[in-house]
Amino acid sequence: MASDLQRKKTALVFTAMDVNGDGFLERRDFDALAERWSALRGGADTAELREVLTSWWYALQLVTDADGDRRVTLDEAQSVSDRLAEKKGLVMATARSIFDAVDEDGDGRVTAAEYNQLIQAWTGRAAFTDDVFRLLDLNGDGTLSKAEFQRHWVEFWTGDDASAPGTHVFGRV
Repeated sequence: MASDLQRKKTALVFTAMDVNGDGFLERRDFDALAERWSALRGGADTAELREVLTSWWYALQLVTDADGDRRVTLDEAQSVSDRLAEKKGLVMATARSIFDAVDEDGDGRVTAAEYNQLIQAWTGRAAFTDDVFRLLDLNGDGTLSKAEFQRHWVEFWTGDDASAPGTHVFGRV
């Protein structure tokens, strides 16, 4: 059973991803997320990002859409958070894909600006992320390595420690 913190984190991401605010996640929400990201990058080609988000949508739908209506409710999404600790391989694979999409210049590091772009793409609004980025930057080098990013991603999706930096990977919880 997911803890209150895990449910709160899932609800935070669900709300951000529900682009049209209708209470459901659908394929079009993931398409809209890709559009947000493309707009933040000045209309740059985001084919890889679209592929990642589309894959994420199909995986989410497959494991959560209990009634087969091609829409995922918050309750259905919450049911997945109960099982993610058992599926760390899937969580790590998602982390790698998202990291590669966030790392706009492909240098193997996520900068504060790239991280800010991630949060703005998810939320659809300007965000001040410097404080969270400093929390996530464990070695203080001004970037997130793939290992740091993966650690935080796994902590967000499977962890239950409110003080862990990864708890805030999508912003302050």
